[in-house]
Amino acid sequence: MKLRNVVPILVLLFAGAMMSFAATNSNLGTWKLNEAKSKLVPGTPKNLTVVYAAAGDMIKGTIDGLDGEGKPAHNEWTGKFDGKDYPVTGDPSSDSRAFKSVDDHTWDLTVKKGGKVTMTGKVVMAADGKTRTVTISGTTAAGKKIESTAVYDKQ
Repeated sequence: MKLRNVVPILVLLFAGAMMSFAATNSNLGTWKLNEAKSKLVPGTPKNLTVVYAAAGDMIKGTIDGLDGEGKPAHNEWTGKFDGKDYPVTGDPSSDSRAFKSVDDHTWDLTVKKGGKVTMTGKVVMAADGKTRTVTISGTTAAGKKIESTAVYDKQ
């Protein structure tokens, strides 16, 4: 088979694999915080918009919101939902996150700073794929225990 015939086939196979990955991952897309349905602790960071996009065989999360003082905040995470720690950039309260797929609609979340677990949580996707609920518990840098529930609507 000639090279000029092989390259288009490889491109089509790769594109098909990425489309299949995107179709099977209900997290992909833009999620906006629904503050009316959420139970957030005052004075803690608030993720207003979360965007998950395919990044090769991984997922890139881009999070925009407000820090605990109400100032704009932005952080990013690229990884897999395999339970392993992947680095976070732009978040002073964490340096790694790990997501582990429990089933098609549920993921466990672990947040670490300096190798120490600071938060744990669960992400639950509604059966219709239109909302997701993130429940977390942990300790702030100041030692304050927090528990919150954030509800996001798919855009």
